[in-house]
Amino acid sequence: MSGWPLAWRLARRELDWRFRGLRLLVVCLFLGVAALAAIGSLADAIGRELADRGAAILGGDVEFAVSQRTATPAELADMARLGTVSATVRMQASAIGGTPAAPTVVPIQLKAVDARYPLYGRVTLADGRSVGPPPTGQAWIAPALADRLGVGRGGAVRIGSARLTIGGVIADEPDRLGEGFTLGPVAIVAPASLAATGLLQPGSLYDYRYRIRMAPGRNPATAIDTFRNAFPAGGWEAKTRDRASPGASRFVDRMGQFLTLVGLAALAIAGIGVGGGVSSFLAQRRPALATLKVLGATGGDVARIVAIEVGAAALVGIGAGLIVGAAAVPLLVVAARSVLPVAPGFVLEPWPLARAAAYGLLVAIAFAAPPLASAGATPAAGLLRGALAPMRGGGRRGWVPALAAGGAALLLAIGTSDQPLLAAGFLAAVAATLLLLAGLGWAIRRGVARLSRPRRPLLRLALAALHRPGARTEALVVALGLGLTLFVLLAGIRTSIDSAVATTVPARAPALFALDVPRDREAAFRATVLSAAPDATIRTVPLMRGTITGYRDIRVADLKQLPEGAWALRGERGLTYATMVPEGSKLTAGRWWPQDYAGEPLVSVDERLAQALDLKIGDRLTIALLGVERTARVASFRRIEWDTLGFNFVMVFSPNAIADAPHNLAATIDMAKRREGAVTRALLAPFPSVSVIEVRGVLAQVRGIVGQVAAAIAAAAGVAVAAGIAVLIGAIAAAREARTYDAVVLRVLGATRWQLLAGQAIEYALLGMVLAIVALTLGLGGAWYVVTQLFAFPWAPDPVVVALTLVVGLAAVVGVGLAGAWPILSVRPARALRQL
Repeated sequence: MSGWPLAWRLARRELDWRFRGLRLLVVCLFLGVAALAAIGSLADAIGRELADRGAAILGGDVEFAVSQRTATPAELADMARLGTVSATVRMQASAIGGTPAAPTVVPIQLKAVDARYPLYGRVTLADGRSVGPPPTGQAWIAPALADRLGVGRGGAVRIGSARLTIGGVIADEPDRLGEGFTLGPVAIVAPASLAATGLLQPGSLYDYRYRIRMAPGRNPATAIDTFRNAFPAGGWEAKTRDRASPGASRFVDRMGQFLTLVGLAALAIAGIGVGGGVSSFLAQRRPALATLKVLGATGGDVARIVAIEVGAAALVGIGAGLIVGAAAVPLLVVAARSVLPVAPGFVLEPWPLARAAAYGLLVAIAFAAPPLASAGATPAAGLLRGALAPMRGGGRRGWVPALAAGGAALLLAIGTSDQPLLAAGFLAAVAATLLLLAGLGWAIRRGVARLSRPRRPLLRLALAALHRPGARTEALVVALGLGLTLFVLLAGIRTSIDSAVATTVPARAPALFALDVPRDREAAFRATVLSAAPDATIRTVPLMRGTITGYRDIRVADLKQLPEGAWALRGERGLTYATMVPEGSKLTAGRWWPQDYAGEPLVSVDERLAQALDLKIGDRLTIALLGVERTARVASFRRIEWDTLGFNFVMVFSPNAIADAPHNLAATIDMAKRREGAVTRALLAPFPSVSVIEVRGVLAQVRGIVGQVAAAIAAAAGVAVAAGIAVLIGAIAAAREARTYDAVVLRVLGATRWQLLAGQAIEYALLGMVLAIVALTLGLGGAWYVVTQLFAFPWAPDPVVVALTLVVGLAAVVGVGLAGAWPILSVRPARALRQL
C-alpha cells in the first residue's frame, strides 16, 4: 500500500473528533464561512421574498406614476388595453385629533384608492377583517397614527377640511413597501373623501399611481416600453413587479455587497489564522513526522498525510460554518426587523452556501499549502532538531497551489460582485494592509536585532524575544495590528455616524417644513407663523415635481443602464426657480442669470450630477412637467450643502423656464426649540391645506435606520475582530515550542514565572506602542472611506472615544496574548528537558 491509500490509513489513526492541534484552524474557518453564509443567505432570501411578492408589493404587474396631474384620456385608454387598472392618489397631509383646545397634529401619507384596490392581496385590519377601499367618510389608519392620536375604531380624525371616522386600524397593507419612505404613517381614504378634504388644488404636491393587473402571459417590461414610446413627454415613472421596490432592492444589494466584502476580509484574516494553526500543528507533529521519514516515508507521503488531516479539519470547520450561517438567518431577521424591507422565513439558499464553502476551501488551501509543503521538504534530521531549526521551504509545491487558490478566491469575489471595481479595490486594500503589517513586523525584527542590549534584564528579554531564532514577530505584528486596526475602524465609523445624525444635521436643520403654501397667501402665512413664534426665520421657495427626460442629445428612456452617480434620473425630482443663487449652494462654474432675465430658459445643475452626466456649460437639459416637455440650457454648476436639511435642488431654473406652471410654495421655519407645536396649531384653521412636518420626527426615523445599519456593520466587523484574535492565538500557538524552550532554560537559570510573564508583557507593550500609530492611521483611513464615500456623511469621529477604544483594544489583545502564554509558563522544566 502506498500513495493516498497509505496516507489515508495513517492520517485516520491520528485524527479524533476533538481535532487536537487543529482546533484553531477549525475555529478560523468556522468564523469566516459562517459570516459569509449568513450574510449571503440573508441577502438572497430577502431578494427572493421581494421577487415572489413583487406583484403584491407593487400593487400590480405594472405601475405608472406621475406628479401633479391625472392621466389623459389617451393615456388611460392605453393602460386599459394592458389589463385591469386601479388608480391611487398619494400626498403629504396632516391628521388632526384631540380637542379643539389642545389639538394633536400628526404628519401623514394620505392615500386615496379606488374601488378596484388592491389588485393583489388584501388590506387586513387589526380586528381581522380583510377589506378593500374604505367607505366614503371613513379611513383606515396605520397603528402608529392610532397611537399618536390616541384613537381607535369609531374615533374621528380631521384631514384638511374633512372630518373622517376611523373605520379600522391597518394590520397589513400589501403595497406598503412599494410606497417607499414616507414622512408619517398612512391613512387610506376613498376618492370622494379626498375631494372633501379640499387638499387637491392646482399646484398641490400629489402623485397619481396607476397599477395594472395584466393578463397572464403578457410581458410587463414590453408593456412599459410600448407605453413610453407612445407618450415620451408624459414624465411617467414606471415599475414592474420584478423591481417592485427599487429603493429596497438597492439597499439590500448594496448592504449585502458591503457586508459580503467585510465577510471576505474576515475570512482573509482568518486565513492567516489557518496558516498559523497549521504551523502550530506541524510543530507539535515534528517527532511523528521525523519518525515516518526515518522509516522510509517520502516527503510526498508526509505532505499527503498531513494534508488529509488538515483537510478533514477544514471540512469540519466549513461544514459547521455553513450550518450556523444558514440557521442564523431567522435570528438576523428578528434582530434587524425594523430596518429590513421584508422578513423572509427560514429558506436554504444553495448559492450563498456553495459560495461560502468555496471561499472557505480556497482560503484553506491558499494559507495551508506553504507550511504543508515545508513539512514534506524538511528532512528527518531537521525535524528532530526541534523548534529552533526552521523548516525548509516547500518551493513551488507550496506557493503554486497557494497562489492558484488565492487567485481563484479573488476571481470568485470580483466576478460575482455587482460592483467589480469596488470589490477589487476593497480586497486590494485588505491585501495591502496585511502586507504592510507583515513588512512592519520584518522591519521591527531586523531593527531590534541591531539595537544595543539594555542593562535591565526584563527589557533585554523582551527585545531578544522579538528577534531570537524561532521568533514569530511578523505573525504577532499582523495579529496585534489587525486587532487594533479593527477596533479603531469600528470606533471611527460609529462615532462619525452618531455625530453626523445627532449633532451636525440637527444643528443646521430647520425646525419645521411646510408644504402646499398658497402663493397668493404667502404674506398671511408668514404673519401667522410669526404670531406664534416671533423669532422665527421663514424661507419659502416655489416647488414642483418633474422628470428628467433628456440631456445633451440623449433620451433617458433609451438608456439601458443609468450612468454611475446619476440617481437624479430615477423618477421625479423637486423643481424650483430662483432669481438668486439659493442659500446653501455655491457656484463652481458658469454664471447666474440677472434678476430680470427674460431670454432663453436656463438651468443651474448640481456639480455631482453634471459630472455623472458629463454635462458642459451650454448643454441642453429636458424635463417633463405636468405632461409637457420643457428644455433649458445649462448656465452654471453648483456645489450643494446637502447636510443642511433645507431646500436643496439638483436643478434650479430661471423664472421664465417653469414659473408659468401651476404650483405652490414650500417653506422652512427655523425658530427656538419647543415652539413647533404652537406654530403648527396656529396654522390649522387659516391653512387647512398646508402640511406641516416636524424635522425632529424625520430625524428620529433617519437616526433609527442609520443606527441599525451601523449595528449591522459593527456585527459583521465583529467577526473580523474575532478572526483577528484567532490569528493572535495562532501566532502564540505556532511559537509555543520555541517559547517553551526559552522559558525552561530561563527557569533553570533562576527566573520566576512572574518575571517571564512580565517580560512577555513588555514585549507586547512595545509592539503595541508601535502598532498604535499604525492602527490609528489604517483604522481611521478605513473608517473615513466608509463614512464619507459609502454613507456620504461628514467625517466627525470622536477623538476621546477612538483613543479609549484603542487603549481598551490594546489591553484586550495584550491580555489575550498573556493568557495564551500562561500554559507555557506552567510547563515543568524537568519534564520539558527530557523532550528537548
